Amino acid sequence: MSLNSRGLSGIGALRLSYALWILTLAAATIAAAGCGGGSGMGTGTTFSGNTTVVLLASSTANDQLFQFSVTLKSLTLTPQSGLEVSLLTNPISEEFMHLNGHVEPLATVSVPQGIYTSATAIVSGAFPACAGLSSGQLLIDEALGGLKGLTPASIEMQPPITVTGSTMGLVLNLQVSKTAPFNGGCSQSLTNSMFFTPTFSLTPLSITARPTNSGNGRVLGVEGQVSSVSADGSGFAVGSFYSTNEGNTLPTWEVSADSSTTFEGVGSASGLTAGMPVDMDLAIQPDGSLLATRVAVYDTDTTNLSLAFGPPMSIYASGAYQAVYPVMNVLQVEQGGYLSELWGAYGDLSNAAPQISSQLTNLQSLPFAATFNPANMVDGQNILFSTHTPQPTPFQPVTTLTLLPQTIDGTVSAVSSQGNFTTYTVTLAPYDLFPNLAVQPGQTTLLTNPDTVVVYADSSTQMLNSSTIAAGGLFRFYGLVFDDNGTLRMDCAQVNDGVPE
Repeated sequence: MSLNSRGLSGIGALRLSYALWILTLAAATIAAAGCGGGSGMGTGTTFSGNTTVVLLASSTANDQLFQFSVTLKSLTLTPQSGLEVSLLTNPISEEFMHLNGHVEPLATVSVPQGIYTSATAIVSGAFPACAGLSSGQLLIDEALGGLKGLTPASIEMQPPITVTGSTMGLVLNLQVSKTAPFNGGCSQSLTNSMFFTPTFSLTPLSITARPTNSGNGRVLGVEGQVSSVSADGSGFAVGSFYSTNEGNTLPTWEVSADSSTTFEGVGSASGLTAGMPVDMDLAIQPDGSLLATRVAVYDTDTTNLSLAFGPPMSIYASGAYQAVYPVMNVLQVEQGGYLSELWGAYGDLSNAAPQISSQLTNLQSLPFAATFNPANMVDGQNILFSTHTPQPTPFQPVTTLTLLPQTIDGTVSAVSSQGNFTTYTVTLAPYDLFPNLAVQPGQTTLLTNPDTVVVYADSSTQMLNSSTIAAGGLFRFYGLVFDDNGTLRMDCAQVNDGVPE
């Protein structure tokens, strides 16, 4: 009896062992399938349907270039299944340098959920531009060899990107230093013989319910012209400005407004008309749509309107070029109207109305007088100007001058505090436009130390840097740059890691 019982126990143990082996084999098979397929098994994520993906443009750059126009012919993602997914329905052109450290929407597409392991892009045109002084002469190179014709781009994507949820962002970031590496000042490198491969990084971006910065869905300082306004005044469409050497397919944005939207120059969205220039901040919504949080119209007259923004390259006092008024040579980053046919234009500032971007709201609390006008504007500031002449003239009478935020890349030499602000003394590279253009023939020297900017940051400044700001550190600072009696000072909105000089 005991022998028979021992025999049955052995058979039961054998059956149990065989069942456990079957379960283990099945689990291994399921895990393997999850790692190689789109079900999400083995990743902790279940994939079902499509995700709304907002594609955003950005750049990572030092200050050697002032403009970099790129036209993307195509951009695709490749999932584990191997079937490519396009992120662009049409080619699109963008000027990337004014997006150094922040973002701008390029397109919104529906993408199947899954794990994507690689990306490819084809560029049909890429044109970096530089400017500077050489032996006292202002030199401008708008192409640096450039790229024309279909060229594969390099896409850095690490780790693989998981597309899931209802909405997410993807940031296409032009790695400027890797794309167009310079040695020394740009003005000494005007050879038109540079060879380069457009290099981008592609990274996911989580969009929060109330985005606060470019790292979670807030879009700052979008410049464009209104193309249409909805009948009920709840929204409007905006087209991007044109950039020199840029393709014809430019970004457009469908924007909504609500009771929280702040307007300047007009009372509401219904006060906008086609052709008006707008400077706006946007918040990407949970469904991927764009909500305007701020809309500023600095010139409401659309008659014979031409616009441009970018750095003045030479500002002359009375008498320059037989003129009897202050003039400036503006090098446009982006522009509209007949100015799109010109590389540079001289502007008559005698009757220009000076303004300051409303993006930063703490100007009154700064521990210095934050003023901007034709008398204290300097070469290198980012300025939006408007004119209303029906055709180009030798000296365009400028109607408005508006100081816009910009990004500088520099080394921190000192950290201090003043009132409610932390101050960073930042040293610029010699090729930066501020020191490079500070002294020109016929120009009055306005800056005491043109290679130094004192940056002011308060509790509203978005700190996106990965390391603590300390002396010797290299960082990018985004904000409004003022000339305070010969000293450059920035009211800072955002800080990012720096780019090697």
